[in-house]
Amino acid sequence: MTDPVRVGILSTAHVHTEAYAELLSAFDDVEFVGIADDDADAATELAAAYGTECRPTDELLNDAHGVVVCSPNATHERWVAEAADAGVDVLCEKPLAPTYDQARSIADTCEDAGINAGLVMPLRFSPLAREAKTRFDEGAVGDLRFVTGTNRGKMPGGWFVDPDLAGGGAIMDHTVHILNLVRWITDEEVETVYAESGTRFHDIPVDDVNVLSMTLSDGTPFTLDGSWSRPDEWDTWGDATLELLGTEGVVSMDSTEQAIKHTRDTGDDPGIRSVAFGGDFNRGSLRNFVDAIRDDEHPLSTMEDGAREAAVVEAAYESAESGAVVDVEY
Repeated sequence: MTDPVRVGILSTAHVHTEAYAELLSAFDDVEFVGIADDDADAATELAAAYGTECRPTDELLNDAHGVVVCSPNATHERWVAEAADAGVDVLCEKPLAPTYDQARSIADTCEDAGINAGLVMPLRFSPLAREAKTRFDEGAVGDLRFVTGTNRGKMPGGWFVDPDLAGGGAIMDHTVHILNLVRWITDEEVETVYAESGTRFHDIPVDDVNVLSMTLSDGTPFTLDGSWSRPDEWDTWGDATLELLGTEGVVSMDSTEQAIKHTRDTGDDPGIRSVAFGGDFNRGSLRNFVDAIRDDEHPLSTMEDGAREAAVVEAAYESAESGAVVDVEY
């Protein structure tokens, strides 16, 4: 494919939609062909800001090589199915779906349609995560003995705290990021989950705090704090850390480490701000999708990854409800 890759956006609901629109409008080899949404006003406003237009879904799919699905979790299946029926490649926001059965259905739909499809997993494109993968593959850790991670962020509000649209709270929103990294780096799956969760920081109908204690398929313990525990005035969106401990050493990464902190106590907006210099992870994810369309291959994080990670999230909620260790059923 030598002509520009034609990419559109389906739904404007996700908090990252504007960032994706900005990236798609800036890529030299991409024609940003439009935005489709049930909320035509929101789509029209966003489209106008980035030099494209609001279009009917069928018209957009007829014109696009690929689309980015930015809808609430519960409606991913609908938007992906429409793209698959049109033979259009898909990059879907994460998590893939609120339940394993839905996620498996989405993955099977994409496979049956023969399209290239995957998930937005920006941490895969962190230079630190890629270095951690290289060091692990080179044997810097030795035999793996323990894995621990955090994804502690701000409470996003909106549909993210609507049980019907999101399917859950912080466990649903934050588990898959670090889980995706661990599965990629170690090539192991999660076999069991014990989860503690609750609602401690905000007046919302879903969980905002959690700690997951998991076991990988090689027997390695893996713990994860994926809480919405950062205040609104925190200097970053949150954190994303990972440590892999083994017989030969430790590989450790902090995705927000590559940043400059700016503090001021004057003016209209005093406080601490962080300016990252470690690369644009969203850009890496969108760039990978555009290249996948051009090269006729799946994005780095596949729908199969999404289904397996949904199974872990489902097991975590089952464990939190029952108070017992739960086997992950893939």
